[in-house]
Amino acid sequence: MVKTTDIILGIIAKDLKKSPSDALVIGVAQGTDGPVLLPNPLSAKAAESIAASLKLLGITGAADQAHRLPGLPETGSGILALAGVGKLSDDGSLTAEALRRASGSAVRQLAGVPSVTLAFPTPTLADVAAVAEGAALGAYSYTEHRSSTDGLKAPVAKALVFTDVDPKSAQPALDRAIVLARAVNATRTLVNQPPSHLYPESFAESAKELSKGLPVKVTVWDEKRLDKEGFGGILGVGKGSTRQPRLVKVEYSPAKATKKIALVGKGITFDTGGISIKPALGMGDMKSDMAGAAVVLNTVLALASLGLPIKATAWLCIAENMPSGAAARPADVFTIYGGKTVEVLNTDAEGRLVMADGLVAASLENPDAIIDVATLTGAQLIALGLRTAGVMGSDSVTAALKSAADRAGELVWPMPLPEELRPSLDSQVADLANIGERNGGMMTAAVFLREFVGKNGDGQQIPWAHVDIAGPSFNNGSPYGYTPKQGTGCTVRTLVAYAEDLLAASA
Repeated sequence: MVKTTDIILGIIAKDLKKSPSDALVIGVAQGTDGPVLLPNPLSAKAAESIAASLKLLGITGAADQAHRLPGLPETGSGILALAGVGKLSDDGSLTAEALRRASGSAVRQLAGVPSVTLAFPTPTLADVAAVAEGAALGAYSYTEHRSSTDGLKAPVAKALVFTDVDPKSAQPALDRAIVLARAVNATRTLVNQPPSHLYPESFAESAKELSKGLPVKVTVWDEKRLDKEGFGGILGVGKGSTRQPRLVKVEYSPAKATKKIALVGKGITFDTGGISIKPALGMGDMKSDMAGAAVVLNTVLALASLGLPIKATAWLCIAENMPSGAAARPADVFTIYGGKTVEVLNTDAEGRLVMADGLVAASLENPDAIIDVATLTGAQLIALGLRTAGVMGSDSVTAALKSAADRAGELVWPMPLPEELRPSLDSQVADLANIGERNGGMMTAAVFLREFVGKNGDGQQIPWAHVDIAGPSFNNGSPYGYTPKQGTGCTVRTLVAYAEDLLAASA
C-alpha cells in the first residue's frame, strides 16, 4: 500500500499572532560582505538586533543552513528559525527555485514541530507557489516498514505562507502545490519500497490504488496476455523471476482534451542484472530501477487531479530481472511487440528491452508526443552526475522539456544522438543488438530506443524524447533542500510543467 499524507497549506497576510504557529521561519542570504537578513514581518527593532548578531551566531546564509532561536513575543511562535537561501540573483532577488529549496529545507529540518510560518519574501504569486511547493515537498517521510516510530520526528503537518499576495488569488497555487507534492511523494514512496513488497504484481495493484477517485482508466496485462499479444521484451526480461511481469496502462482522457501525450516508464522492480549479474556492492539500490514507471504513473494522476484538458497515457513496463534456470541468456533473441527482433548481448541492458515494448504500444495510438523516462544507464551518471537528468530525442520535445524543467526547478540537460552510434547496434542474427558503443553509452541506449518509436499519420516519426534519470532519481547522499534521502520523485514536476506549456502554446 502506498501511503500519502498531505501537509496543510495556508496563507497569512498580516498579524502573525492571529494565526500563530510553532515556528516562524525567516530568510538569510549570502551577501558579498556577509549574511543579509531578508525582508520579514518582524518589528524594525527586532530585525535590526538579529541582523547584527548573524555573524556572531555563525550564520552565513548558505543554502540548507538552518538555525533555531527562541521565539519573539511579537510573533506568537515559540521558535524563530533562520533559513539560508544562498546567494541572491544579480538584481538582488531570489529565484523561484531558491525559495522552493529554502522552504523545503526549513520544513524538512523542522521535523518534530507541528506547524510553521514561512516568511520569505514573496512579492509575486509565483513566489508564493514556490514557497508552498517547497514546504509540501520538504514535509515527506517514509516510515512504512518500521514497527515503531518512537524516537522519530514527525514531519511538519501545517505550513502557512506569510505574504502580501491576496489569499484568494493564491489558493490555486496552494492547491497545485498539494497536487504536485502528492504525486512526487507517491513516486518517492514507490521507489523506497523494498523489493520484497514491490514487485510487478504489487506495483500494478499500487497503480490501481493510487488511481482510485480520479477520472482515469487502468488496464493491466498479466503474463498470459503479454504472451498472447507478443510483448517479448517485457516477458523476456521477466522470465527469470518467479514473480511474473506486468504492463500497466493508465489513461486520462478528458472530453475537452486538445493535446495527446504518451509517457512510457521503465519499471524494473529489482535489477540483479540477470545472468550478466551485477556486483554485490550497491545492488540494494536497484530497488529504484522502477523509478521511471513511478514517475509516469504519478504524472498522469497529477494531470488528472489538476483537470488539465490534455489526454495523457502512462505505460508502465514492469518486470523483475533475476538470474535463474529460466532467465534470458546472452545471445538470446527477443521479438519485441510489433515484430522487430533484438539479440540480447547483455542481460543487464534490460531496461531498454521492456521500454521497446512500451514505445511500440504507445506509438500505435499516434500521440502528439512520446516521452519515456528511465533509470537506464550508468553512463548517465558519468556524463551528468547525480542530480542532472539527460534528455535526448526530437529537438522540439527536448527543448520544451528543458524549458519546463527550468520552470519546475529540476535539472536536465539535452544530449545529442550521434548517427555514428547506430551501426554499433547492428546484430549478426537479429534486427539489432541491445548494446553497442560503450563510450557515450547513455546516447547509445537512446539510439536503441528511437528504433521503436513509430510514425504518425504523415509518415514522420512521432516527436519523442528519452529522459535518463539514473542519477537524480535516487539520493544516496545527505538530504538537501526539499530532497530527502533515497527516492527523490524527480521529473514528475517537469512533466506536469511540460503538459501545461504544451496546452498554453496551443491555446
